Amino acid sequence: MKKSLVVLALAATACEASAFAINGNSPAKVLLKKGVAALSKKSASLPVEQKAQAFSGLSDVQSSTQIALSADGGAAEPESGGKEMLITGSFFALWYLFNIGYNIYNKQALNVLAYPWTIATIQMGVGIPYFLALWAFGIRKAPKLSMSDIKTLIPVALCHTGVHVGAVIALGAGAVSFAHIVKASEPVVTCLLNFILLGQVLPTKVYLTLLPIIGGVGIASMKELSFTWLALAAAMLSNVSSSARGVLSKKTMSGKQIGENLDAPNLYSVLTLISTVILIPLMLAMEGTGAFSSFKGLVAAGDFTNKSLATLLALGGATYYAYNEVAFMALGRVNPVTHAVGNTIKRVVIIIASVVAFKTPMSTGSIVGSSVAIAGTLMYSLAMNASKGKKD
Repeated sequence: MKKSLVVLALAATACEASAFAINGNSPAKVLLKKGVAALSKKSASLPVEQKAQAFSGLSDVQSSTQIALSADGGAAEPESGGKEMLITGSFFALWYLFNIGYNIYNKQALNVLAYPWTIATIQMGVGIPYFLALWAFGIRKAPKLSMSDIKTLIPVALCHTGVHVGAVIALGAGAVSFAHIVKASEPVVTCLLNFILLGQVLPTKVYLTLLPIIGGVGIASMKELSFTWLALAAAMLSNVSSSARGVLSKKTMSGKQIGENLDAPNLYSVLTLISTVILIPLMLAMEGTGAFSSFKGLVAAGDFTNKSLATLLALGGATYYAYNEVAFMALGRVNPVTHAVGNTIKRVVIIIASVVAFKTPMSTGSIVGSSVAIAGTLMYSLAMNASKGKKD
């Protein structure tokens, strides 16, 4: 535990240091190609600032590790109509479904294999064959990056790595519900980093919405039946990394052309690839190959078959990548208020689903604290949107 806490602290420091360092033809195939092309076209049509915000705050436990539009606002509401509402509703349903699936599969895997660094690495890498296939078959235009572009993205990828590995460690060290409660405090970290790194001073009413977040998380932590310091530290690492990633993304995407074909989905793919490369040596340093020995031991004991355990790990990675991809499609179709409400409801749904799935007991204090904190995140999002609306 001490070793993990030390690494978490170093990772958080590295993210903040990085932030300071940067200133500035079958029917099925045709259908898939059209869908991905439409997504890429939509991304390309967004203003540079909104593309930058694609990585600024929805990493669910990972944000919310969702990487879609930022908590500061979404895209414009699409034209009304029953068809549009059905499509948008379907995206939201899939987003919630994949997110719930990820949290459940992830916790199940961590319950039998207590190797969070290895599991985080596997989950990060599972999505690579998917987007490589899209690029190889021309379904999605492959990004073209210079070495200078890659160097620019490495600090962002480092923070992206921290978001995910922090979330996985938190889920392994404590209850899923507790990890999401702590993740609700991300706006506090975001405000702090924006002030320190960007000199951004927000209206007083925005800062006031942070009080219920801080108070709610504090109450929930004190009353949490499965509380551990490692879970708290790891979830906060995820928060710090997510906020730092948002600041760095704005700096690297605003007013600067990075490569070719680097829309939001491709940016997420590139960060996934770089993060996997970062995670592999970290995994070996922290856990060696112990996870693979434990894997064989579980199979030998008859608890799992090779296929069933491998499937569990693969499903965790597949749902992780899928919910991030679908989150972009869902949140890119709605206005900031709908975005804020949808993200709040999603967190509540995940907490309830995890409590039901794992029969996790929650004390009255934990329920009250989590409710206050989540309500605070909604008020923060609405206050931020109102503040931006006045500026515009």
